[in-house]
Amino acid sequence: MPNADALRLFGTDGIRGAAGRYPLDRSTVRRLGAALVRALPSVADVGRVLLDPADRMNPRLLIGRDTRESSEWIEAELAYGAAGAGAVVTSVGVVPTPTVAYLTRTGPFEAGVVISASHNPYDDNGIKVFSHQGEKFTERVERAVEAMVADPSWHAKGGDPDPVPRADLIGAYLDHLRAVVPDASALKRFSLAVDCANGATTAVTPRLFRALGLDTIVVGNHPDGHNINLRCGSTHPEALARLVVDRGCRMGVAFDGDGDRAIFADHRGRVVDGDAVLFMCARQLQREGRLKGHAIVATVMSNIGLDLALRPLGISMVRCAVGDKYVMEEMIARGLSLGGEQSGHIIFSDYLFTGDGLCTALNVLRTVLLSGRSLADLASDLVTYPQVLLNVRVREKVDLQSVPAVARAIAGVEARVANRGRLLVRYSGTEPLLRVMIEGQDQDEIRRWAQEIADVVRKELG
Repeated sequence: MPNADALRLFGTDGIRGAAGRYPLDRSTVRRLGAALVRALPSVADVGRVLLDPADRMNPRLLIGRDTRESSEWIEAELAYGAAGAGAVVTSVGVVPTPTVAYLTRTGPFEAGVVISASHNPYDDNGIKVFSHQGEKFTERVERAVEAMVADPSWHAKGGDPDPVPRADLIGAYLDHLRAVVPDASALKRFSLAVDCANGATTAVTPRLFRALGLDTIVVGNHPDGHNINLRCGSTHPEALARLVVDRGCRMGVAFDGDGDRAIFADHRGRVVDGDAVLFMCARQLQREGRLKGHAIVATVMSNIGLDLALRPLGISMVRCAVGDKYVMEEMIARGLSLGGEQSGHIIFSDYLFTGDGLCTALNVLRTVLLSGRSLADLASDLVTYPQVLLNVRVREKVDLQSVPAVARAIAGVEARVANRGRLLVRYSGTEPLLRVMIEGQDQDEIRRWAQEIADVVRKELG
């Protein structure tokens, strides 16, 4: 077991890795469940004071999971470890990540846990933890849990895992979502293509959309434990875009494996990303007087065109690091109502302080209906700079300035981009990848520049 200083379990979006390997091997997952319970009373910002003094000994923990074949045994091990440390554990089974965040916030739970690796392939998995306020744990709390895992003075309960107690709580989450569109009659016979990515939204999306009267065509809704995100969902929206055109739908929406992000396709088959969603929804919220602070939060990956489009409307854009937990923290600090990522993680704080693909879909539908315009028309108001993003797999994540050849390549491109665009070079928080992103006026030019950096990185670090 690594010592406390070396141990870093949590990345930008919880714990992520190959299922069955450290830190997602059975013994570490069980220990993590116990550590989470043991750490709860010692951290000041878990979300609230425990409901009852007795809960310091028996805190209540809610668990949900996605459709990966490994999710069920990871849930069982984590729940067994937590119960062995005194927690009362309840599982809601397969549900989207925001379902757990919402139910943890509104129910009698001190924390919520989601077993999912989001948009990653099926053989990966992950663990995300939410406070009672429905917010992802802050880095300070994550460090406290990591320190507890590394503490050699205690041991998790031994033996075979018990069955996890189950409860059907999904109805409350669906009622919460219906409130996004108070007048559902406007959605009657609205033709919508939906891609559930063979993931967690398969458990709720058809039920919700059909109850609202939408005329839906649903694909990616036959999970088998292996096909989550496989050539489908928000990371592969091309199939959805073709479906929208082929079936004559007004628009389409694709979710990722755990349902916390959404990417759209308009009736012409064009993909509409999170930047366009932020722009159209910010403008709509502003018209309704609901855009708190006259600002939104976006990450360093959002296109410079979003900033330029918002300025004439009197809307400021605050940038933060990549990761919806950083978006959340910035929104809370500034009291803002909207923020998100180009990848489709959008947070509407009036409803929940975490990304929610279904909530995003309903807010986009609402914006389309209230504006009387098509999604294609609304998205066209955002003029984006050409952008190139290259991912380079690396052996290890070293300081790029410590590798002279890489540092020179980055500096050379920065000099050419200056005053003409934007360069961002950063490591992925969840995968062994270096991301090279350039925005500029000429697509071919910036692609060459990005490739220059990628080639050097691949040679030095690949």
